Amino acid sequence: MTILVIEDDQKTGDYLKKGLRESGYAVDLARNGIDGLHLAMEQSYELVILDVMMPGLDGWTVMQSLRSKQDMPVIFLTARDHVDDRIRGLQLGADDYLVKPFSFTELVLRIRTLLRRGVRRDADIYQVADLQLDTVRHKITRQNLPIALTSKEFMLLHLLIKHQGEALSRTIIASQVWDMNFDSDTNVVDVAVKRLRAKLDAPFEKKLIHTVRGVGYMFAENP
Repeated sequence: MTILVIEDDQKTGDYLKKGLRESGYAVDLARNGIDGLHLAMEQSYELVILDVMMPGLDGWTVMQSLRSKQDMPVIFLTARDHVDDRIRGLQLGADDYLVKPFSFTELVLRIRTLLRRGVRRDADIYQVADLQLDTVRHKITRQNLPIALTSKEFMLLHLLIKHQGEALSRTIIASQVWDMNFDSDTNVVDVAVKRLRAKLDAPFEKKLIHTVRGVGYMFAENP
């Protein structure tokens, strides 16, 4: 799951990015409202964490623009603690409002609650052939047998399933799962896919992960 953090304070932004990654999320960080709004409009995120007081384009304006075109869950994370600010944030369409200073554990629990609540219900559980991925419970089964994956393997599978039927390049996969933007010949993606295949496909007759020659990989029941 990928979360977008829009936070102009460098220390807070870095703290959120590090902590959320350690909690199993992929994280993009925007340092101002303009960049954040652009990313939110151009990329696909499961959730946005949004500051209010930012130079150039404040969080209120970002929220208004975002809600006109996107339905992703949004949590305001701000030092503005007046009740009128909370009301304004929620009226603009935010799904939650958390005041700084904040408990990181509470933030993660609120994120999980929002994702479990299913503001985007289609992202909770994916069923492809005999494989089921439960994003909230972090659980994968095939033919009702549990399959244990590492955090990165889970993120890789989640990405492939979200885009099932699409050929994803190694560059896109590396960017989304490992936050690597590169043109090198690193084989980190190939190695990870090989391990994922060994767990997901090797024990079963029907193969779901397919190599797209010259491009990358595709997850599909019938390629």
